Amino acid sequence: MDQPKDTFKTLKSPSEVVLFKDRKSKFYGYAFPVSDETSIKSHLEDLRKKHPTANHVCYGWQLGVTTVRYRANDDGEPNNSAGMPIYGQLQAFEVTNILVAVVRFFGGTKLGVGGLINAYRTTAKMALEVSEIIEKVIHEEFRIVFEYHQMDKVMRLIKQHQIQIIDQKMDLKCMLHIGVRKKQAKLIEKELMQNIRIETMQQL
Repeated sequence: MDQPKDTFKTLKSPSEVVLFKDRKSKFYGYAFPVSDETSIKSHLEDLRKKHPTANHVCYGWQLGVTTVRYRANDDGEPNNSAGMPIYGQLQAFEVTNILVAVVRFFGGTKLGVGGLINAYRTTAKMALEVSEIIEKVIHEEFRIVFEYHQMDKVMRLIKQHQIQIIDQKMDLKCMLHIGVRKKQAKLIEKELMQNIRIETMQQL
């Protein structure tokens, strides 16, 4: 049986700005790593302030790995001529938790729908090509509660499996908030429940 996917590709940091030109129209491309829709909105507001005379700020974004959310926005360009070509590059590069925005300054000559699709797709591709794409591991978080005298066993398992301790509270009853690599989560849960007889292992 296939193990669940527990890695994803995203950007290490915002890209450098790229520029694509076609018949005097200028297309500036930007790529940003994002974690939620609030950060997406903030980046778009910043771009509009940075380019107040731009004709269009079109974009595509995707959030999530197992459950994916996305949006493509044409910002006044003909339907599906900007946002979807941008979003298509996110799919082509197999990246997520990313916003790609393209700022257009109209050069006086209409490009037609085909020309727009090419311009927005090419600019998005250029922005991703100059970005540093990294792979991240997905963790599942658990809260485990156990008796103090079981501490050595628990810590030995945590060290053995290189489990991340996010928070802890040590008393007669001990609580650990841990992060477990997704594909190891069921194995770790089973091992802890069998060997430690912990009171609870609650997924957060």
